Amino acid sequence: MNYIEIHRLYKEGFSKSAIAKKLNISRNTVIDYLNMTTEEFEEFISSLRTREKKLDPFHDQILEWLREHPDLSGAQVYDWLEEKFNFKEVAENTVRNYLNELRDRYHIPKVLTQRTYATVPELPMGKQVQVDFGQTVVKNKDGHNKRLYFIAFILSHSRYKYAEWLDRPFRTADVIRMHESAFHYLGGISEEIVYDQDALLAVSENAGDLIMTAEFTKYHQTRQFNIYLCRKSDPESKGKIEQVVKFIKNNFSKNRVFDNITDWNQSCHAWLKRTGNYKVHHNTKKRPSEVHALEKQHLKKVSGTYIFENILASSITRSIQKDNVIRFGGNRYSVPKGTFRADAPNIAYVQEDDGWLIIRLKQTGVFCKRKVQRIATKNTECCHPIIPLFSRQCIC
Repeated sequence: MNYIEIHRLYKEGFSKSAIAKKLNISRNTVIDYLNMTTEEFEEFISSLRTREKKLDPFHDQILEWLREHPDLSGAQVYDWLEEKFNFKEVAENTVRNYLNELRDRYHIPKVLTQRTYATVPELPMGKQVQVDFGQTVVKNKDGHNKRLYFIAFILSHSRYKYAEWLDRPFRTADVIRMHESAFHYLGGISEEIVYDQDALLAVSENAGDLIMTAEFTKYHQTRQFNIYLCRKSDPESKGKIEQVVKFIKNNFSKNRVFDNITDWNQSCHAWLKRTGNYKVHHNTKKRPSEVHALEKQHLKKVSGTYIFENILASSITRSIQKDNVIRFGGNRYSVPKGTFRADAPNIAYVQEDDGWLIIRLKQTGVFCKRKVQRIATKNTECCHPIIPLFSRQCIC
């Protein structure tokens, strides 16, 4: 018991600060306990057991959440209470303390993971948006695992956020459409947009000249914003969006049950309004929604509606494996030897066209093509030779 331990250490000559550090409690608690007699402490403990707390009506519900999801955070419980019961009569710290009491009482430990983030200098209003992709696995209504994908945006000055989800991997056309949605949600376009060096957007980097996919290049030239592409090993350039991806995973999606992508996105946008953009930011000490009201005046207005023309909506990406093979539709298709390179993105663009699988290394031109195999046995995959562009060979 801390009360006995505090008095013992104090008699041995430990200072109040040293006792607090050793027992991992606050110095004020040490002072309070040292000022109590044994009788006063017993009376204090008795009052804690009988005193009614504002969160007591939700005791069973919070305990049920905690037993089902032992990794729940106080911030997430705080958000769920507001979402499901419109309850916001206590501070987030109160919820956190109540949750810790339940953990201690019912012996439900929490395993913590640590991750380090680097800071970047504060930027002026309207200067920059950071963008990144994330994915997570959640349970659906049947209790099965479901992988979901999302793209997140954050205005670097105000920390105003936007996110949108898919229940399948992204295509470039999806990214363009979601940029349009984000620009309307944010109220305009920033001067610069920072991206991770993601294979969906960047094909290669050559002597500092960025070669973008044809679809996205056309889009960014139309919308006229500057692009800064940072490397995966350079998190300092996109520290804010790294935090947003973590925030979305841990506060919104974790332990949430998936039904359909439309409801999921609606819930996410409600969460952004309720928590993501309303909660006071720990660095700026301001609500992103309030700062955004000022920052959006510095954004370039979105003019008209972008026309999605010449977008290969049916073109998707596949990784080129070390044995110069790509997977598509349950089958394996070979590409010429030497196509896989250790210093290259090793991404192929594939598209079905009249029974043929068109394989490209860039968005323009044809690298090779292969007759689509519709049936693959359960335990056998077939790997067929490719048909180069210059070949007139036909396989029946």
